[in-house]
Amino acid sequence: MTQLRLHSGIWETFTSSRTSVLMMFLFYAVPLSVIPPVMIYYAGVTYGGNLLPALTSMQLQAIGIVFFIAELVMTFLVASIIKSLGDVVDIKPEFEDAYKLAVVVPTPLWIAPVFLFIPSFIFNLTIGAAALILSGILIFRNVPAILKVNEEGHAILLSGSILAAGMVAWVAMMYLTFLSWSFITSTLVLLI
Repeated sequence: MTQLRLHSGIWETFTSSRTSVLMMFLFYAVPLSVIPPVMIYYAGVTYGGNLLPALTSMQLQAIGIVFFIAELVMTFLVASIIKSLGDVVDIKPEFEDAYKLAVVVPTPLWIAPVFLFIPSFIFNLTIGAAALILSGILIFRNVPAILKVNEEGHAILLSGSILAAGMVAWVAMMYLTFLSWSFITSTLVLLI
């Protein structure tokens, strides 16, 4: 129980701290954004065509770079959307707070690819679904604290709006990744 309170206290300190967007980007978003492309590369090289489609090392690197850039760009895009969604409940959140929420919420999604060490598609699909659910919980838990929404109804409305926008952003990022995956695999095959 004490350990749970310690982790909760650390999380509360982070979410209530005044940290610049640059610091959050460099020391939170960038390091966590490295995990998914590196793990996809690892799984692609290690398991060949068993877990992921068989791709060359160069194709995996190119897809990883596109995915990494998409993740980082998406943090700023989602932060802008969160800032705009403040109008739904008549608040004007600072961009710094919107960005903090945009990088805190996808933490489970950034960490979930670590489980690609286990070469099971079903297991990793389950972990991915759990990460999505946990990210949704983080939205509802952190919107009142980070964006300073005091009324419960407004917090729920804003959280739901942010959840919907985040899901659209996540789907768009996955679509961009699969589109680049298709382009890279067809183009790099011709170059090799």
